Amino acid sequence: MKPFTANVIAIIKQIPAGQVMTYGQIARVAGSPRAARQVVRILHAMSRKHNLPWHRVINSKGEIGLRDSASAELQSEYLREEGVEISADRMINLTHYQYHPDETIAHWHEDEPEW
Repeated sequence: MKPFTANVIAIIKQIPAGQVMTYGQIARVAGSPRAARQVVRILHAMSRKHNLPWHRVINSKGEIGLRDSASAELQSEYLREEGVEISADRMINLTHYQYHPDETIAHWHEDEPEW
């Protein structure tokens, strides 16, 4: 597994219940600020295998970005069960619910290639 992928998985696993992170924020903390789309791919491909709390990852606007309405509703349901308030237009208040991990912990492999 590539270091960036391992970092992304570790970061997503540490998001506490009732809080969220954005794709771009995860990419930045994992050491590659411009790799938000790669975070999406990792989340899509590895959520089940690594038992990731995929529902705690949202877009940079603070909204549930899933286009499939059934998946978006499931994500909303999971977040509401954890106490996250979601507006009618699927927005989440990042000021209140965004998780900010210690950004130094995720850079385990900074000297190695990102991909």
